[in-house]
Amino acid sequence: MTHRTTQRTTRRTAHRTRGRRAAALATALAVCAGWLAGTPAAVADEPAAGPAGRVLTPETRFYVDPAGGAARQAVADAEAGDTENAAYMRRLAALPQAAWFTGGTPEQVRAEAGGLVDRAAAAGQVPVLVAYNVPGRDCGLYSSGGAASSAAYRAWVSALADGVGDRPAVVLVEPDGLALLPKDCAGSADPTGELSTARLADLDFAVTTLKRRPGTAVYLDAGNSQWRAVGDIAQRLIDAGAARADGFALNVSNFQPTDQLTRYGTWVSKCVWFATEGPDWARGHTDWCANQYYSAAAPNDGRPGNAVSAGDPSTWHWTDAWYDQAVGSPAATALHHFVIDTSRNGRGPWQPAPGTYGDPETWCNPPGRGMGPRPTADTGDPLVDAYLYVKTIGESDGSCTRGTGGPVDPEYGVVDPPAGGWWPALAHTLARNAEPALLP
Repeated sequence: MTHRTTQRTTRRTAHRTRGRRAAALATALAVCAGWLAGTPAAVADEPAAGPAGRVLTPETRFYVDPAGGAARQAVADAEAGDTENAAYMRRLAALPQAAWFTGGTPEQVRAEAGGLVDRAAAAGQVPVLVAYNVPGRDCGLYSSGGAASSAAYRAWVSALADGVGDRPAVVLVEPDGLALLPKDCAGSADPTGELSTARLADLDFAVTTLKRRPGTAVYLDAGNSQWRAVGDIAQRLIDAGAARADGFALNVSNFQPTDQLTRYGTWVSKCVWFATEGPDWARGHTDWCANQYYSAAAPNDGRPGNAVSAGDPSTWHWTDAWYDQAVGSPAATALHHFVIDTSRNGRGPWQPAPGTYGDPETWCNPPGRGMGPRPTADTGDPLVDAYLYVKTIGESDGSCTRGTGGPVDPEYGVVDPPAGGWWPALAHTLARNAEPALLP
């Protein structure tokens, strides 16, 4: 899974420009609507945007696979006499992680999903599944693949839902599938927009099909806080059927800090409410929402500290201010909830020295990272349904070359395993650097 730095920079510039115009218009309309004169912008008892009943509760126990990669690595380390790393791997093996479903025939995925939920039910736990098979996934890059057609994908998703059945489960739908639409791929991958329209329809089908199962909590992936502007991803969530899901997922396979993701996710939730359940003049206008790149509440006069910067969360109070003014405080039951992948964000993102590499690929096996907050459905935040270990800890992001001629990754001095390949050294590093620290 990937998004290129150059593509992201181009998109940020466009979002800033559109954000200034849209936010100014939103402010003018808001004055006409009267909220600046004191009329409340949000009504606390609005009907819930998502499903009324929720599968996850603070007492939820997520499934621990006793035969996962960390368990096998613990045995290998012990046999090699590496008692310290073996201890870390035993601790990691005791923590729940998601199971990824990335292909196979409908019959295979039905059987594999059914086996997983059976084992979880026998243990009195709730499994977390990742559906990752949408056509054209990852723009054909490191994690390329996916079903051959929309028809094939829909048959596959239906089989996945059949395998889960009516037993408790959490399903995360298509990491990067929404934040990286075909129209976002490099070159002219989708000149007419037809492929992107098909992608949204496929995601909508997946959400609807999975959510028909009464025990399944469904979260549609929405990228992370350093990618799509709030209004952009909010509109994509709406278009992909998020209203029928339990919410959305953030930071899958990424490294952004939990506090920043929580702030970003709250803005996305409020933006969706603003454009769908908010004041009449705001309906359909996610493009008016303040974001991590721009807020009309800031002076934006060019002086330091007077404009929002995605790379400086201390400036995000201007975005908070816009939501306080334009949206207010809808009840948590009226807003979309979300889950956060904390598998590798304990030390935040990697920042190499400027100019070190042509393309540092900061998303790809960054060195020195660590596991983040433990998986739990008791997060203490009314909008955050769970912290989850979604990315399998110890699996490579791909064979990174960081803009060099390759094939060696200059940060490690070796050729990284292909995407999804098990990498013992990476597993050891993430466990040793965990914040909070792994304890016996």
